[in-house]
Amino acid sequence: VQLQASGGGLVQAGDSLRLSCAASSRTFSTSKMAWFRQATGKEREFVAAINWSGTNTNYADSVKGRFTISRDNAKNTVYLQMNSLKPEDTAVYYCAAGPFGGTSYYMKEYEFWGQGTLVTVSS
Repeated sequence: VQLQASGGGLVQAGDSLRLSCAASSRTFSTSKMAWFRQATGKEREFVAAINWSGTNTNYADSVKGRFTISRDNAKNTVYLQMNSLKPEDTAVYYCAAGPFGGTSYYMKEYEFWGQGTLVTVSS
């Protein structure tokens, strides 16, 4: 499975961005998907996850109420809508795909990773 993330950029605090992650595989519709992020000098951390059907989602406390993960299985694409962005959201954002269901926040449960897209939020 190849994952291509896009949509990052430089924005001001309070702005919105939507990240997209396009998957190459026909198994996308049966995979759980997630977004993780890694700020400079920090470990990669969980942001949000969505199950194969889009009926269940899971969010890190730091983004709950501001970010929304969604998917379009017809387009093999997962999205991350980010609103009310803060400088601490600045990071490289990675999409990831894993087999089976659920909305796990464990990186080890995601087998495939995209190349990352940089989000920079200025104050």
